[in-house]
Amino acid sequence: VESLMGRVRQFKEPPPHGVAFFVGSKAVGADRYEPVTFIVEPPEPLNTYMYRCDSTFFLEPLLSMAHEPDLWGLIVMDRAEVTIGFLRGKRIEVVRNRQSLVPSKHGRGGQSAHRFERMIEHAAHEFFVKIGEMSNDIFLPKKDMLKGILLGGPGATKEYFYKENYLHYELQQKIVQPLFDTGYTDDFGLKELVEKATQTLHGMEVTEEKAIVRRLLAEIRKTDAGLAAYGDAEVTRALEARAVDILLVSEGLRKRKVAFRCSACSTAFTRTLPDAEVDALLAGPCPTCGQSMLTETTSEDYVEGLFQQVQAMGGEVRLISIESEEGQMLTKAFGGVAAILRYPLPRTPSAGRRAE
Repeated sequence: VESLMGRVRQFKEPPPHGVAFFVGSKAVGADRYEPVTFIVEPPEPLNTYMYRCDSTFFLEPLLSMAHEPDLWGLIVMDRAEVTIGFLRGKRIEVVRNRQSLVPSKHGRGGQSAHRFERMIEHAAHEFFVKIGEMSNDIFLPKKDMLKGILLGGPGATKEYFYKENYLHYELQQKIVQPLFDTGYTDDFGLKELVEKATQTLHGMEVTEEKAIVRRLLAEIRKTDAGLAAYGDAEVTRALEARAVDILLVSEGLRKRKVAFRCSACSTAFTRTLPDAEVDALLAGPCPTCGQSMLTETTSEDYVEGLFQQVQAMGGEVRLISIESEEGQMLTKAFGGVAAILRYPLPRTPSAGRRAE
């Protein structure tokens, strides 16, 4: 603990995403050990507070961040140039840039003007075909990983390219609407495209959240046994029955599962409470003997425990933002936790009354 405190003092302020300290010792032979210390600043916010003493380091909160980030296809184009790339998480990767040979203007008059117009349109068509072929080569091998394709560029060329179906039909279906206006079609154009699409991408995530919460509400409203559980007690019962398919957890849920013991009468019990209520319970009387002799024997992060249980049974966990109306409903009406089930469970009388 002293070694750990020394490391903590080295930080003038907390890192933006939190920090994880791992302090222990490893065998080096001949009954000798040497101390080891690892300090990890996670790539995503670490919302779990935990102190754990064990024979191995507890890595699950960090391992859950080691997932493949969302992958989006990027295309910015006009008649003169195209740039194709990927948005991987927050990183833009440029894959291909190509200039066209399509002339922008001509000075011919009379009958020659129509002939040159046809030549220009044919050259533009050939360039669009080439863009489609390049896009197919780049995106089709990753089509199952792509969340969508963002298409942008100056003017109306992008709309024409989209409406004339120059892309493979499987990629055509992944084009995100609306298309985006950009001033550039080079590397900077890809950055501009991502900036313009930020609100749309965020909106798509919110839409997915709304759909999953509405699905939960539809199951709750069913008069017969629906595929839903909500609240600590009902979700715990569903987890024990291994019936959880999708667990919905509010991003604002902050609780600990704490085991208490009374030093006076040896009464032991477990509660799931917010941090402030844990301190209040420790300062209060024992529910059995009335003496103020309660101590905290074990403590674990409630949300982390839920994650582990659901993942162990092959289920899915969805974090629901507290900023949306559905997220606020999940927090206020259902205690911040609910589940969509694989099969119905008999409803308890208390669950039936709450649903009404």
